[in-house]
Amino acid sequence: MTLVRYTHPTLRPLASFARSPWTGLESEIDRLFQSSLGDFAGTTGTRRVPVDLYEDKDNTYVRADLPGVNRADIAIELVDGYLNISASRKTKTADREETVSLTRSVSVPDAAVQADKITAAYENGVLTVTLPKREEAKPRKVTVAVK
Repeated sequence: MTLVRYTHPTLRPLASFARSPWTGLESEIDRLFQSSLGDFAGTTGTRRVPVDLYEDKDNTYVRADLPGVNRADIAIELVDGYLNISASRKTKTADREETVSLTRSVSVPDAAVQADKITAAYENGVLTVTLPKREEAKPRKVTVAVK
């Protein structure tokens, strides 16, 4: 049996690849930081809010950083299995006023959350939404019987 080496006509073989494997990495890192820093750059438009999700035995928590947002400008809704967080931040400069809209939707299973007992607290620019778990969704300890 003869092995044949096939090379696509538009691709060069690796042996003749003269560029460094790190070429382009700096521009990719710059692009990554540009998109993530754009959330708080103060530009007009809609931005996605970064959130942390964590849980304990009884609750699931959604924590969102909303620096510079007034409590009255925050709206939280639970609609069709999604927790929607929206806020707006207004910044005034000497000659104009800019408004930035911040939004985030988090999927929440309807069967796992007691919708009528959801609470939210906003302190020092951090919004914490507490989603109480239903009894059926809480972890249970099962004992193993010996036969």
